[in-house]
Amino acid sequence: MDKNSTQAGMLCAIGAFCLWGFMPVYFKILNDVPPLEMLGHRVFWSALLLILVLLLAGQWQSLMDVIKRPRLLVGLAISSVLIALNWLIFIWGVTHDRILETSLGYYINPLLSVLLGFLFFRERLNRPQLLAIGLAVVAVSLQIYRLGSVPWVAFSLACSFGFYGLMRKQLSVPAATGLAVETLFLLPMTLGYFICLWQHNLHSFRVESPDTAIGLMLAGVITTVPLVLFNLAARRLSLTVLGVLQYLGPSISFAVGVLIYNEPLGAEQIQTFALIWLALAIFTADGMRRQRKKKQLKKQSRAAAQKEVPTV
Repeated sequence: MDKNSTQAGMLCAIGAFCLWGFMPVYFKILNDVPPLEMLGHRVFWSALLLILVLLLAGQWQSLMDVIKRPRLLVGLAISSVLIALNWLIFIWGVTHDRILETSLGYYINPLLSVLLGFLFFRERLNRPQLLAIGLAVVAVSLQIYRLGSVPWVAFSLACSFGFYGLMRKQLSVPAATGLAVETLFLLPMTLGYFICLWQHNLHSFRVESPDTAIGLMLAGVITTVPLVLFNLAARRLSLTVLGVLQYLGPSISFAVGVLIYNEPLGAEQIQTFALIWLALAIFTADGMRRQRKKKQLKKQSRAAAQKEVPTV
């Protein structure tokens, strides 16, 4: 892979994770919109924008191919429920001053994904991975013990997105196409909900409130643009580099919660995050070590193959 391609991939990845990290700011600006209505607009405008993206990218046939496969549609129907639940909990958490807890959920997510891989795909866990998962369990247990409450927002986000990833891993469908189908599954319920709001004059999308209306229309952009950037990055970067960069998102959200919205950060939360960060450092270092070892083995096998080629 050439240097320019790698640099482009890095810029796309950083752009995607920065947009995801600053996403709480967007929902805070639209704080007066109820979470369920906000979710509806995210589904509605994302569906329209994703269809436009597929048309412009010449990938409309991929959408048609998915629609012709009933088993794939069933899987995407399930994943659509999981992603909608994840979006709703995230919006609720942000608008109820729990940005730190949402960032905790996305810190826990990669560790949970490894555990799900072990439980559902029998993927082996090495000692560093077991240590990282153990530290995460200790971190959350300490917070429950000291604060006397379960960080359910963090748990719900990690579990919904973890099982969403598990589901999508088993479905052979491009990310943008899959998300387009998922939003189309959710669209009928969304439109029914919008009609109900309109009939009772409870809708937030009003001509007399252009700022709010434009903000709601941007819901499709804030959903689709990071996804497109992430897909561009995934084609140009190794999984190890992407794995390290993915912590940029929750780290930015953490900073946003503390520095911009002054969410309380007590000793208990600091201890929890410190243990999670240590777990992620161990987890990431192990991933990078295994990636280097894999590259060395590939080089050795290529060198051995070249030696075996007979000379004329």
